[in-house]
Amino acid sequence: MPKKLSADSLGFLITDSARLMRMTFEKRIADAGLNLTPGEARTLLHVAMDNGSRQLDLAARMGVEPMTVCTFLDKLQASGLIERQQDPADRRAKKIVLTETSDSMIDSINIELQSLMAEATRGIGEETKLLMQEALGTFRNNLQKMAR
Repeated sequence: MPKKLSADSLGFLITDSARLMRMTFEKRIADAGLNLTPGEARTLLHVAMDNGSRQLDLAARMGVEPMTVCTFLDKLQASGLIERQQDPADRRAKKIVLTETSDSMIDSINIELQSLMAEATRGIGEETKLLMQEALGTFRNNLQKMAR
């Protein structure tokens, strides 16, 4: 008889929660009328986390192909939210930098994200949230080491 995987196993809870969070984030971004696709919004947030990073590094951090991130960056650049600048360390590479125009868009995306997180963590105490954040940070770091 085949073994049954528990829907409450840690691995399933993490992957299912990540799937639901991404799905909910994408719906909120689409419904917010920001004139960005969810992929563009995620890309803009990743640029904001490491402003001035190279396109290849950005794609790796996001877990997408360089061509995928290139398409998102093209749209963000056309919207005036980012600029591609020559990397002084490597003339072939471009650094992705935020424009001043991006501040209000990033604020709008963060409002959606904070609202999502507030609803998703309703009923979870602050101390538990901090423990979850610490544990998930360690979990992610361990996985990053394994992926190398």
